[in-house]
Amino acid sequence: MSKNMNPTKVIVPCRFSYLHCWEPDSVNGGDPKYSVSAIIPKSDTKTINAIKAAVEQAKKDSISKWGGKIPANLKLPLRDGDIDRPDDEAYANSYFFNANSRQAPQVVDSHVQPILDQSEVYSGCYGKISVTFYGYNSNGNRGIAAGLGNIQKLRDGESLGGRTTAAEDFETEEDEDFLA
Repeated sequence: MSKNMNPTKVIVPCRFSYLHCWEPDSVNGGDPKYSVSAIIPKSDTKTINAIKAAVEQAKKDSISKWGGKIPANLKLPLRDGDIDRPDDEAYANSYFFNANSRQAPQVVDSHVQPILDQSEVYSGCYGKISVTFYGYNSNGNRGIAAGLGNIQKLRDGESLGGRTTAAEDFETEEDEDFLA
């Protein structure tokens, strides 16, 4: 395990939602970006505290962007799934944040080997992401954003968004059934 010398960078164990790791996606007509919504159980206090510490450091690092003081209406990345997504059970009893990047993340498996089959990594599976928190001041919006680094898939999970596999949709058919 390498030492992390960047106090705004966190390795986040999470469930992936709204995952766009293979092709960048445009939100509301904006620049296309690679992105993920990272869902973290509220019980994972170690990760939540690490994120909060990185956000606090990003605030300190960004004061000059905001005219020398932290704005009162600063937008923060970490959100409560029970409050912000009450109708989505995937977000129940969890925190979440959205991370994105203009550069494609490296997507690897548990042995840090590249995953080439795009169907292997999807919204609903579990893994880790590397994220760097940073301040922004853009078009009157000021806050802390999460820059997506890399993605590591660790295990499968129930697909979010209703996607199924071909094996779930079909039974095997014998050829003679079609010869009639």
